[in-house]
Amino acid sequence: MKIFVSSLISGFEALRAAARSAILALGHEPVMAEDFGAKSISPQVACLQGLRSADLVVLILGERYGALPPGSQVSPTHEEYLEARGAKEILLFVQEGVTPEPAQAALLREAQGWRGGLFRAGFRSPEELRDAVTRAIHKFELAHAAAPLNASELRQTASAMLTERVRDDSQGRSRVRFSLAAGPKQQVLRPAELEAESLVDAVHQYAMFGATKLFDRSSGVEVRMNSDTLVIKQENGASLQLDEQGGVAIALPLEREASRSRGFSGVMLGIVEESVLRELTNAIAFADWVLDKIDPTQRVTHVALAARIESSDFMAWRTQAEQDANPNSGTMRMSPAPEKPVCADCPRGALKFDARRLAEDLLVPLRRQWKA
Repeated sequence: MKIFVSSLISGFEALRAAARSAILALGHEPVMAEDFGAKSISPQVACLQGLRSADLVVLILGERYGALPPGSQVSPTHEEYLEARGAKEILLFVQEGVTPEPAQAALLREAQGWRGGLFRAGFRSPEELRDAVTRAIHKFELAHAAAPLNASELRQTASAMLTERVRDDSQGRSRVRFSLAAGPKQQVLRPAELEAESLVDAVHQYAMFGATKLFDRSSGVEVRMNSDTLVIKQENGASLQLDEQGGVAIALPLEREASRSRGFSGVMLGIVEESVLRELTNAIAFADWVLDKIDPTQRVTHVALAARIESSDFMAWRTQAEQDANPNSGTMRMSPAPEKPVCADCPRGALKFDARRLAEDLLVPLRRQWKA
């Protein structure tokens, strides 16, 4: 695999050498400006051609933004990022303990705010960067490994988690239900580990205050064990479940953005597509965090995902634009809400690298069900 290393060159020699070392240690080919030699084309064009030929991009950002080439509005590193974004998957490594220049701070906000195809890690030294690059490339390889032979069984397990195991009182709310089945099938958590206060607290806190917030901070939670499953839920219909096999089930209400999704009466008048996509993306990101927490050595290599929309009425599917244009009116379905889950399977690493794409792969068949 060819891996392009994008960063400042002057002052970053040790960091670039660390990235090169990690790439070579894993048996891949680094593509770096230092190796291009004399060419008839400009260094800018040579770097962009090297990036386009690569399978993956390692982007290293520190304190300095870099000089602007004549006639350019952005630095070479910024230009390489813009070229890669949307076309290549990017592993972003951000130097910690430094104060970025204003232009660099803006680039950091831009890169870290982009949600698709980007992995992020921090580092403070060349040694930490080398280790971080090694781990990230390894996870990237896992994300793109071949699918498991038992994909059908995993899908059936994920689907059954929605139809049989995930049952609680939603009080008539519309919700996205999501489940993840882990493979190969095995015991990931011992019973004592699943009930451990440290794990319960960690899952609860991350659901409430973590990077992916599932729960409403203003509401309390109920925690209980249901056979071999840990259940944490709120009165608003949000819930999460974790079992000994590493299975995760999440329910998220679709009314979280009430002012945008409800009409004048405060009643949901439709299933809003963008809300469904947002909650599916959140659920996938949370499931990825849970697996990293309970299975750091990655015994789980593949996962199956399932999703369905639970609604107590006959609401129709609509986009946010349609909702905003007519917030106080809506059409109704002529049939009850579809109950059959939609499914997908993938290598575990795809949860981190391809969360948005996976959410879209679940969203589209859900939309087809509801608009049928």
